[in-house]
Amino acid sequence: MPYFDAASAAPLHPVAREALLASLDEGWADPARLYREGRRARLLLDAAREAAAEAVGCRPDELVFTPSGTQAVHSGIFGALAARRRVGRRLLHSAVEHSSVLHAAEVHEAAGGTAAAVGVDRTGRIAAGDFGAALLPGTALACLQSANHEVGTEQPVEEVAELCQEAGVPLLVDAAQSLPWGPVPGAWSLMAASAHKWGGPPGVGLLAIRKGTRFAPQGPLDERESGRAPGFGNLPAIVAAAAALRALRVEAGTERDEAARLRGLVERIRARVPELVPDVEVVGDPEHRLPHLVTFSCLYVDGEILLQELDRAGFSVSSGSSCTSSTLTPSHVLRAMGVLSEGNVRVSLPYGTPEADVERFLEVLPGTVRSVRERLGVPTERPAPAGAGESVAEESALVVDALGERCPVPVIELGRAIGRVRVGGTVTVLSDDEVSAVDIPAWCWTQQQEYVGQEAADQGVAYVVRRSV
Repeated sequence: MPYFDAASAAPLHPVAREALLASLDEGWADPARLYREGRRARLLLDAAREAAAEAVGCRPDELVFTPSGTQAVHSGIFGALAARRRVGRRLLHSAVEHSSVLHAAEVHEAAGGTAAAVGVDRTGRIAAGDFGAALLPGTALACLQSANHEVGTEQPVEEVAELCQEAGVPLLVDAAQSLPWGPVPGAWSLMAASAHKWGGPPGVGLLAIRKGTRFAPQGPLDERESGRAPGFGNLPAIVAAAAALRALRVEAGTERDEAARLRGLVERIRARVPELVPDVEVVGDPEHRLPHLVTFSCLYVDGEILLQELDRAGFSVSSGSSCTSSTLTPSHVLRAMGVLSEGNVRVSLPYGTPEADVERFLEVLPGTVRSVRERLGVPTERPAPAGAGESVAEESALVVDALGERCPVPVIELGRAIGRVRVGGTVTVLSDDEVSAVDIPAWCWTQQQEYVGQEAADQGVAYVVRRSV
């Protein structure tokens, strides 16, 4: 069964498996002890640290291992903020950061600090100049992911790091998604990552803090990991994680370069899906992107049903669609980008994905989407173009009552109604579904219709769309 959700957790790399089994025999003792078994464990830990530091692009004494990538992010953020409290209490981040950063920002604000988010364009990429302009006095820390976990867009970290350096603000980079494919360039100050994203075992994160960066570890401390990550770490898992990361680096640029091979497979998906499936928007930056990840959204599709059907067909994929969320709200990433959230599918190919699995996915997807749309009674024909349909579409304005309906029904009803008004006419959709605020403007973008705006109604919100074509 093809597993296409490496962005959540990659399968264990073959090298990691070998290293894990070997270190279970040699690395079980406490590396802080001076007897023979402890010294042997310490040698394994030091070797793992050196290998990981080389892959990251920092000194071994600048890197510590943590129990998870999330803890690495939280430790990095709160340690940097505490060390720069006299400078200010403002935290700056992009609007599409991982939830670990956003949760830390919420805690910081609850404790009396402030946080600000820099917006992104429709591809999910920030403008370095916008980020630099937001580095106001009193900013204690800036956070920017190297690449987005949902759409794969890479951020201009090197440019932002230079701007942060000029402003005297440390930059924390969440490199969880990009680190498997290469070191993050630029003069960043702190970096966090998670081993299960690159084929290491779960339960291992890393935090790099470059020399000269002011840092005050928070919480109870002990003598381990320079006092920055207390507790007896999972040494066999750490060794396996470092081995997997090093293996990916050694293979880079060779005939076994997985990044280059997976990039070709993803490019095939990006090109073929819009050809095979009508009304699909491929999201994310087409150039500045991760090699193994592609995300697309299918109009008029319930995301949860689509993922269930793909699972029945043998494909494990992920989604940022509100229809797959218990909160019934779209992913904050898709919302910030202003793209479709309904019917969202994220495909992230793990190490070693066969080409045949990608071809089979492209064969299965069109029929799966079609069956889901038919189940929802989706209109199969587009509105007649300007000059060809006025004799049929005589209405100048229609109101669609979608109150009480959830994604993707309001957009489906809009799609049905738009062909019944003449060009220049309007369709007003009444909806109390929070997702409509994202998906109706995004629908207009993809269908070349004009989004007039929205206003409060007696119940819910009235979204006004003018037919342009």
